[in-house]
Amino acid sequence: MNNLTTDRLIRYSKILLMAYLSFFALLVIYSNFIDYSSNYEYVGHILSMDTTRENLNINYRAITSPMLHHRIYWVIITLEAIYTACYLTGTYQLFKHRHSSIDEFHESKKLSIIGILIAIFVYYVCIQAIGVEWFNMDESQVWNAKDWARHIVDFIVPLLIFLTLKIER
Repeated sequence: MNNLTTDRLIRYSKILLMAYLSFFALLVIYSNFIDYSSNYEYVGHILSMDTTRENLNINYRAITSPMLHHRIYWVIITLEAIYTACYLTGTYQLFKHRHSSIDEFHESKKLSIIGILIAIFVYYVCIQAIGVEWFNMDESQVWNAKDWARHIVDFIVPLLIFLTLKIER
């Protein structure tokens, strides 16, 4: 324990936090493949706007084509698979460079950062911005992922800031 300096602890905490994100991402991907139909149903209801109140001013936004539902859902799954691969590889890179120089350790953060940015796109832009603001997802009593997505964003944005800071020596 005497060898555990604050600087080393900061490096390890960045590695551990990325490992936590990697675990979460693996569970998301697993769920999407094992339980495709219920997750697809979720996407379909949001895009169809069939569980939000009737509003003639915005009902034109609804996408009711099951073919488009599947395609949009596969775009989301693909993005989730990409950020999962970035998380896993990024975590490995951080671990591999845990004893490297400051600059080498800092450079090993690239894939982790890319993965977090893709996840922010999925959970903030796609779900919170488009799902809530365009498809009125927040009005649905059953098919509403706004709070779930917000919790994810609330975790990964501070992690992005912490990860990118070059405070370890």
